[in-house]
This record gives sequence, C-alpha cells and structure tokens, in this order.
Amino acid sequence: MNTYTVPTDVDIPDIQPDFSAPFFQGFQVIASYILAGAMLVVLVMLIIAGAALAFRGLASDRVRTWAGENILWIFIAAAVLGAASGLFGWFVNFDFGF
Repeated sequence: MNTYTVPTDVDIPDIQPDFSAPFFQGFQVIASYILAGAMLVVLVMLIIAGAALAFRGLASDRVRTWAGENILWIFIAAAVLGAASGLFGWFVNFDFGF
C-alpha cells in the first residue's frame, strides 16, 4: 500500500512577462518611414493635380486630363494615409514633442 502526500500549499512566484521585443522598434521605424514616404508622394501628387487644374497654362492637356480624372482618388488616398498614420501614432504612443 502506497500513500502519496499531496502538498496543499503551492508557492507560485509572481511572474511579470516582458512583452518588449527588440525587433519591434525596427518595425515601427520601417512602418513610419513607409507611411511618411507614401504621404509625401500623395502630397506631391495632390499639389501637382491642384496646380494643373487651377492654372490653365501651367500644364499640358494630358496632365490636366489626368488631374481631373484622379483628383478624387488622390484626396481619398491622402485621407486614408492620414488616418493610418494617426492610428499608427496612437497605437505606438508616438510623441511629437509638443
């Protein structure tokens, strides 16, 4: 006849997990560079399209046609990129230093 003793009190240490991964900082930098680059490209496209539509002699007919057909899509792209950049900054607790 075997008798087993089962301990009634178990000492469990307080575990504090560390969720910081060293490569996440690199991912955040790469993502912020991609967002900033895309926003700059869209901003330049928006400036070119607006100037082509506003000033008749500034651009050729082909550029004005492109601007007229795509200005709405450029505005939508700017809004989506701005929202994505704002959400990214909010999620990673971006501090602009203001």
